[in-house]
Amino acid sequence: MAQPLVKKDDDRDDEEYSPFLGIEKGAVLQEARVFNDPQLDARRCSQVITKLLYLLNQGETFTKVEATEELSPSADEVIIVTSSLMKDMNSRTDMYRANAIRVLCRITDGTLLTQIERYLKQAIVDKNPVVASAALVSGIHLLQTNPEIVKRWSNEVQEAIQSRAALVQFHALALLHQIRQNDRLAVSKLVTSLTKGTVRSPLAQCLLIRYTSQVIRESGVNTQTGDRPFYDYLEGCLRHKAEMVIFEAARAITELSGVTTRELTPAITVLQLFLSSSKPVLRFAAVRTLNKVAMTHPMAVTNCNIDMESLISDQNRSIATLAITTLLKTGNESSVDRLMKQITNFMSDIADEFKIVVVEAIRSLCLKFPPQVQISDEFLKQYFERRRDIPDAKESGLLHLCEFIEDCEFTYLSTQILHFLGNEGPKTSDPSKYIRYIYNRVILENATVRASAVSTLAKFGAMIDSLKPRIFILLRRCLFDNDDEVRDRATLYLNTLGGDGSVVETDKDVKEFLFGSLDIPLTNMETSLKNYNPSEEPFDIDSVPKEVKSQPLAEKKAPGKKPTGLGAPPTVPTSAADAYERLLSSIPEFASFGKLFKSSAPVELTEAETEYAVNVVKHIFDRHVVFHYNCTNTIPEQLLENVSVIVDASEAEEFSEIGSKPLKSLPYDTPGQTFVAFEKPEGVPAVGKFSNMLRFTVKEVDPSTGEAEDDGVEDEYQLEDFEVVAADYMVKVGVSNFRNAWESMGPDFERIDEYGLGPRESLAESVNTVINLLGMQPCEGTEVVPTNSRSHSCLLSGLYIGNVKVLVRLSFGIDASKEVAMKLAVRSEDENVSDTIHEIVASG
Repeated sequence: MAQPLVKKDDDRDDEEYSPFLGIEKGAVLQEARVFNDPQLDARRCSQVITKLLYLLNQGETFTKVEATEELSPSADEVIIVTSSLMKDMNSRTDMYRANAIRVLCRITDGTLLTQIERYLKQAIVDKNPVVASAALVSGIHLLQTNPEIVKRWSNEVQEAIQSRAALVQFHALALLHQIRQNDRLAVSKLVTSLTKGTVRSPLAQCLLIRYTSQVIRESGVNTQTGDRPFYDYLEGCLRHKAEMVIFEAARAITELSGVTTRELTPAITVLQLFLSSSKPVLRFAAVRTLNKVAMTHPMAVTNCNIDMESLISDQNRSIATLAITTLLKTGNESSVDRLMKQITNFMSDIADEFKIVVVEAIRSLCLKFPPQVQISDEFLKQYFERRRDIPDAKESGLLHLCEFIEDCEFTYLSTQILHFLGNEGPKTSDPSKYIRYIYNRVILENATVRASAVSTLAKFGAMIDSLKPRIFILLRRCLFDNDDEVRDRATLYLNTLGGDGSVVETDKDVKEFLFGSLDIPLTNMETSLKNYNPSEEPFDIDSVPKEVKSQPLAEKKAPGKKPTGLGAPPTVPTSAADAYERLLSSIPEFASFGKLFKSSAPVELTEAETEYAVNVVKHIFDRHVVFHYNCTNTIPEQLLENVSVIVDASEAEEFSEIGSKPLKSLPYDTPGQTFVAFEKPEGVPAVGKFSNMLRFTVKEVDPSTGEAEDDGVEDEYQLEDFEVVAADYMVKVGVSNFRNAWESMGPDFERIDEYGLGPRESLAESVNTVINLLGMQPCEGTEVVPTNSRSHSCLLSGLYIGNVKVLVRLSFGIDASKEVAMKLAVRSEDENVSDTIHEIVASG
C-alpha cells in the first residue's frame, strides 16, 4: 500500500508534498454530492473521483448505501453503467467509442456479449485505428472466457490484418493466431500467406517472425533437400529497415534447432553490426544473443571478438559482463587471466541474473582450459556456484555450498543447494562429511527447508548402503517434527528404504520411484488432478498427457522505468566553470557583470613550439563578453612585463571594448592571465571576428644569476584571429526523454522552416555541420548517421542565453546529386529564441 507523503513546509524543502495529505472518507463523501448538482462542474467532479480512487487504493471500503448514493462501481444499478457504455459505443467521438469497447468487454458476461457482438465486429474493421485496436485487444481478452463467440470474428480479423495502421495490424495478427493456435495446419497456412509481403507493421512483422519460428520447429528440415521451410523469409527480414525486425529475425535464426554454420552466418553478421551501435539497447540485445550462440557454436562467434573487446569498457555493466563472458567462451587461453581480473572488478555492480551468466561462462572455461581451474576457483568461492562437470573442483565446491547454507536466509536458495548436495554428495570420496551440515538444516530451519533436508538425507541413505543405519536414526527423529510434510517425508523414506536398520542394497525401482525424474509436465499433472473426481478407482498417473499443451501468446511488458538519458558534459567541466566564475567575480572590473552563463573551451592562438604560447577562453555574460588569455613564456632568457592583448574588433560591430586587465609580469614557463572585456546588446547572440596582438616589454635574463636587466624593450607578437559564434550562446544540456520534453514544451512558440544546404560529401557531414553551428546537445544517439542512409532525423537540446530551454528536430534528405535538404522545427520557452535559432541556420 502506498505511504502518504509528508507535507511540505519552509523548513523541509527537500521532502515531497502529497496532494492527498489529510484526506478523510467522510469529507470526500460529502464532496461527492457535487454529482447531484443540476449543472455539473467537470473539474470538481474529476477531483472527487481522483480522491475516491485514492481512498480505494489505500484500502478503504464503502458500504452499499454509500456506494449507491455516490455512484460508485459497487452499486446495484449496473445496468445504468452498461447502458451508458453502450450509448458511447455509437458515439461520434472515436475516443469515446474505443474506451467504451474496452470497458464493456472487461465487465460483460456471455449474455451481454451476444447483444453487442455486431457492434464489436463493425469496430474491428472501423476506419479509425484507435477503435479497431480497442476491439481487437478486447477480443484477445474475451478469447479466454468466451472463445466460441470470438472465433466467429475470423473474417473481420482477417480483414483488419490488411489495415495500413501499424497497431491494428499488430493486434489483428495476435488475435488471429490465438484463434487458430490449436490448429497446426491453420497456423501454417496463416504464416504461408503472410510471409509473402502483406505485413508492413514492424510490430506485426516481429510477431510473424515468432510464429514462423514456431512453424519451422514443428516442421523440421526437408530430408530430401536439407532446406528449412521459411528460412529464406527469416533471412530476408535481416535486410528490413526496422531494427526490431532485424534483431527478431537474427535471434530466431540463432535459436533454430540444429542450426548450421551456413545458416548462422548472416545472423551473426547483423548482430556484429549491432555491437557497434550507439544505442545501448541494441548493443545489449546483440551481445546477449551472441552469448547464447557461443554456448553451442563458439567458432561462429569468434569473428565478433574484436567488437566485443571494445564493449568490456562499456558504461552499461550488463553489456560489459555479457561481452566478457562471451569472450571467455570464444577466446584463447592466454586471455583468460586478464578477463577474469576484469570480471572481479565489477561483480558487485551487476544484477544476480548476470552473476549466474558469469558462473556459467566460468564452467565452460574450465571445461575448455583445465589448467585455468585454479584461477576460476578463487573467483567462484565468492559466488559459491559449482558444476558437477569439473571433477577437481567438485568436493571443494560442495564444502563451500555447505558453509554457505549455514548462514543462508533465502528458503529457495537453501532448498536448491540441498537438492544439489543430495545428487552430488553421495558420489564423492567421503559422503559422510556432508551429513552434519544437512541435519543442521532439520534442526535450525523453517518447514520448507527441513522437508528438503529430509529428502537429501534419504538420498544419501539410498545411494550409500553403509550410511543407512545413521540415516535411519536421523529420519526417526524427524517423525516427531511439528510439520506434517516433514513427518510424511520421513515416514515415506523409512518405509521405502527399510526402516528396520538392516544394511541391504536399495532396490533399483525404489531409487527410481523416490529420486527419478518426473517425465510429465507439471502443468499437465496439475490440470489432471484438478479434473480428477474422487472415487473408488485411484488416480492413474499414466493418464496424464506427456506433451506440453500450447499456451496462448502472452506478451509480458517489462516494469516501467524512467529513461535515464545521459547528456553530454558541458563545454567545460563543472569544476572548471565554477573556478572561472570565482576568478572573474574576484576581479573588480568584472564583478558587476552578473552571473556567468558559459565558458568556452580554450582556443589556441599560437602554433606549437613557438616563442610564446597563448590561448583564449570566451566567457559569456548576458550583456558582456570577457576574453581570458592564458599566456606562457617559453624563452628562458626573457622576462615579459606589462603583458596585454590589443584586440581589434573592427569586424565585430556589435561589440565595444569597455576595459582590460594587463599582466604585470610573465617569467619563463610560468602561466599568466590577461583579460579584455567587451559590451554587447543584452540577450542578443552577437557574433564577430577578433584580431589579436600580444604587446609586452621584454627584458633579458642573466642565465647564471636568473636576474633580469633593468631596461627593457617594448615588443609585439601577432596572434591568430578567433570568432565569437552563435554556438557560444548555447549550453549543451541533454534530456532523458526527448519526446516527453517536446510535448511538454508545447507548440505555442514552435517555428518550422525548410532549408537547402547545397551539395555535401555525405549526410553525416551535413548533420555534424548543423550540430556544430547550433552548439546543442544531440539526444538519444541521433547524431550517428547510418552508412548509405538517404534520410536522417536528429534531435537536439540546449539552454540558450537567458536560461531559455530549446529543443530542435532536424530532418535531412540527400538526393542522387548529393544535394541536401533540411527541415528544422524549433520549440522553446520564448518565441524570440525560436526565431533566433532559424536566423542562425539561415545565416550560417
